[in-house]
Amino acid sequence: MASKTSLSGFPEWLPQERLVELHVLDTLRETFELHGFSSIETRAVETVDQLLRKGEIDKEVYGVSRLQEDEDGGPKEGQLALHFDLTVPFARYVVDNAGHLNFPFRRYQIQKVWRGERPQEGRAREFTQADIDVVGDGALPFRYDVEMALVIIDALSKLPIPEFVLRVNNRKLAEGFYRGIGLHDAPAVLREIDKLEKIGAQAVAANLIENVGATQEQADAALKLASIRTEDASFVEQVRALGVQDELLDEGLAELEEVVAEAVRRAPGKLVADLSIARGLDYYTGTVYETVLVGHEKLGSVCSGGRYESLASSGKRTFPGVGLSVGVTRLVSRILSQGLAEASRSVPTAVLISLVDEDSWSEAQDVAQQLRARGISCEVSASAAKFGKQIRHADRRGIPFVWFSTRDESGAVTHEVKDIRSGEQVPADPASWMPPTEDLRPSVGARVSSAE
Repeated sequence: MASKTSLSGFPEWLPQERLVELHVLDTLRETFELHGFSSIETRAVETVDQLLRKGEIDKEVYGVSRLQEDEDGGPKEGQLALHFDLTVPFARYVVDNAGHLNFPFRRYQIQKVWRGERPQEGRAREFTQADIDVVGDGALPFRYDVEMALVIIDALSKLPIPEFVLRVNNRKLAEGFYRGIGLHDAPAVLREIDKLEKIGAQAVAANLIENVGATQEQADAALKLASIRTEDASFVEQVRALGVQDELLDEGLAELEEVVAEAVRRAPGKLVADLSIARGLDYYTGTVYETVLVGHEKLGSVCSGGRYESLASSGKRTFPGVGLSVGVTRLVSRILSQGLAEASRSVPTAVLISLVDEDSWSEAQDVAQQLRARGISCEVSASAAKFGKQIRHADRRGIPFVWFSTRDESGAVTHEVKDIRSGEQVPADPASWMPPTEDLRPSVGARVSSAE
């Protein structure tokens, strides 16, 4: 991986590492489009009021200001800040453009975001997210919650990452259960349950008693619910066995069962019902998702999201939706740090066109033009150094082929291309020659060990 810079939390990749990141981005983009999602991009800045309207983490927000103030000494607009996620800007985008969008609106968005967090592996201050959402006008069928899980499983399955598990819960299920045991401040309970993996069951129970006003029995019941985890719909019976009755609980159970049943059918082993998943953000109202890499659980969630009924609204008009966000930089950092995948070469160049003498540069450019017309990436040597030196230059950069153009005794131009890996050199026609498909572009795959 690239060496760390003095500006901590703002990662920069070397060219070969960047190709891995591009592979991840391209794979996500292609998969999202295969599922019918349209690409949008929102501005990098929002007003502070817009970013913090849901009570978000203001200490993590980067403010933006001009170095030179306006003539009147103050801003002409509201205070601006860099967006810390893509959901809040998207909510504003939907409201602003509601008259021009067709609902349900399927969007994907891949952009950088900024958070003033303490940098560590998996957490940067500048990072890339890839979001998908489906938003309705007034109502959105629950079936989209099911589809969202299937889309993200499809996308993550194509990436060079370890096995993953999409953990799913339902806020209605949790809230109905808490209500059924006499805990009516569901958001407060969920915020404590959300800390379960970090601080453990005993500490969560203590917090529920101290911060939420739960009895020991209520805290124990909430933790029993959170302990349920199944790879199929058997969680329904386990919840029923706890003996809690509530209409909202019934609704949440039915919704979660539908998500799990379809995932088991289409992607067995990729999704589990995990009733400890709470998602700390209050705007989630139904299905919630978190994704972890098997064997890399300490990295945290690499993809999360859920259903929201009124994140975006305009007067009495609401825009419910369901969405997921992939932490691209978190995934790429882990891929690179663990050597899970690498690019076959650091440059897009497939062919270096050598120079026999300084006067042949323009003719070499003619060859390059013909190759590029067929989509072959190539470079022309800058000087007519000895052929051995030009070949070594190509080898250092990972360029697989070197092109030679010479004149025979009659003055006719002949062309040959050399595979510098095998040493094979064959005649070639710039109007028709093609490299092997695997050499046309850099590829990204599992790292090959030196022992192999």
